[in-house]
Amino acid sequence: MTHPSPSGRTTAPSAAERAYRHLKRAILEQVHPGGSLVSEGEIAEATGVSRTPVREALLRLETEGLVRLYPKRGALILPVSAREITDVIEARRLVEVHAAEQIWPRRGEIRADLAARLAEMRAAHAAGDLTALMAADRAFHATVVDAAGNEILAELYQRLRDRQLRMGETTFRLSPRWAQMALTDHAAQLAALDGDDPGPWLATVADHIDNAARALRGLR
Repeated sequence: MTHPSPSGRTTAPSAAERAYRHLKRAILEQVHPGGSLVSEGEIAEATGVSRTPVREALLRLETEGLVRLYPKRGALILPVSAREITDVIEARRLVEVHAAEQIWPRRGEIRADLAARLAEMRAAHAAGDLTALMAADRAFHATVVDAAGNEILAELYQRLRDRQLRMGETTFRLSPRWAQMALTDHAAQLAALDGDDPGPWLATVADHIDNAARALRGLR
């Protein structure tokens, strides 16, 4: 992926950014599971960059709580604990329910976007495209959080979803039961937006997070 420069031209990601994206994706998708050790040389070879940008990428991932660095040995991929699952779900609930409260007076502005994301989820489910299903599901949630207008919370939320992905969504998404649950929950949320009482809307948002929490704990 390229980014526009101030002049309007697109610029390729730096070597450190390439290494960061490669390793983060490998961690989130559990190519490198928790408890495994990866060396700078392995990452450099896989991404085609030198060890200096790899070190920069690893330092960035360490600040995100995904790895622990050991000089001259490499990076330990930190395993997920039961406490981390509880903490992430609790933080998600705080952010998402707050965002849901904030957007209620302006719910008409995002309803069409949410309906489009739900339609994408249904189409992906029908096609058996799990990657597209997960992307549409994540976009559904992000639409609500982004609409609340707090950029710091929106950034925090993306990091929370990254951590949840590492906890088991790659396995979670393979469950037909999860897919149906997500479709049912999001349809209920959309229907609640058409009412005059915010109570059912907030309840469906909280219930969906609770359902996700139960599913994640069931995978451990």
